[in-house]
Amino acid sequence: QVQLVESGGGLVQPGGSMRLSCAASGSFLSINTMGWYRQAPGKQRELVATITTGGSTNIADSVKGRFTISRDNAKNSVNLQMSSLKPEDTAVYYCNAGLVRRLLGVVELWGQGTPVTVSS
Repeated sequence: QVQLVESGGGLVQPGGSMRLSCAASGSFLSINTMGWYRQAPGKQRELVATITTGGSTNIADSVKGRFTISRDNAKNSVNLQMSSLKPEDTAVYYCNAGLVRRLLGVVELWGQGTPVTVSS
């Protein structure tokens, strides 16, 4: 069984910072691109940031300059450092990763989601 386990999230005031973490566990050979997506109430899920195994990143324009994505390949984990948070960043944040599994190839996984609320 493979899974992505997220941590972090909660309530933060506007202008504040928060860090989300996600770690993959279980049996797999390697991990391809990892990333974070978010879904606000009444809206579709959208990309926040992704990072490849080599460290190349893709950051949504709405969070560019405020959010930073990083990964630790040795720990099979990805982090999202969020700063200068705005109320419009309020959403459920989901970790995503492509895990390479023996005999199955690349399997896309999603975390369970962690809510982030930006409010005073």
